[in-house]
Amino acid sequence: MTESTTLAIAHQAFDAWKIGLATGQWDQFLAMLTEDFTLSFPVGKYQGVHQGKAIAEEFFNFVSQIYTEGLQVTLKRTHCVENIVIFELESDGTMFNQTYHNQAAVFFEVRDNKISGYREYLAVFYRM
Repeated sequence: MTESTTLAIAHQAFDAWKIGLATGQWDQFLAMLTEDFTLSFPVGKYQGVHQGKAIAEEFFNFVSQIYTEGLQVTLKRTHCVENIVIFELESDGTMFNQTYHNQAAVFFEVRDNKISGYREYLAVFYRM
């Protein structure tokens, strides 16, 4: 797969992921995942590495329960290394009735025109 194809697939998934964060509608993003999808998250209930599309659906629906008013994402930079695309971003919203702002790096692994892996690293976690 070429770098441009990898980037195009990852950007399409990122756009669907942003819609999920903003609205709680994850169907478009979940449709882009492989059945053996791997999720890696650094904190909380889903800390660690998890496998399978079903756990991804559970995780992203859980995210929507935390950010009941949605989460807005601003993309800062994109990097592509072989089949992995890294999105550096900032996010803003409300979490537990408090204003929320964060920086993160989200990694999408692309395989067979789908997303086979997701890793998220929180750079700064704070509530204002």
